[in-house]
Amino acid sequence: MAFTIGDLSREFGVSLRTLRFYEDRDLLHPKRQGTNRIYSRRDRARLKLILMGKKVGFSLTEIKEMLDLYDLKDGQATQLKVALDKFTRQIELLKEQKRDIEKAIEELSRTLTVVSGMLRDREGEAASQAAE
Repeated sequence: MAFTIGDLSREFGVSLRTLRFYEDRDLLHPKRQGTNRIYSRRDRARLKLILMGKKVGFSLTEIKEMLDLYDLKDGQATQLKVALDKFTRQIELLKEQKRDIEKAIEELSRTLTVVSGMLRDREGEAASQAAE
């Protein structure tokens, strides 16, 4: 089955420019028919993995390294080991970021409470002075 650049753009909600960028970065390898790009099922699967990898925080360089390992002839054992290691490290990084975000939300919530109280006090003082 073959896909055009427009097919993949619509299916995955990415721009044509994005697909051409991934091609320039050697992540996708469409065939050419004249000036048209024809993407294979393999390209479609790679695009799906690229977008998933970006969504969970991998750089394009890291994604390319993992995808390139698929081309090794070791029954994918190397690719699976590398991917497992990268996934484990990324999960730890995301958990750390989650803890940092939760801490920032708690601090900001406390500050919001203090500032809201200060504003109520000021508004109350202004209302009292206006009534006098």
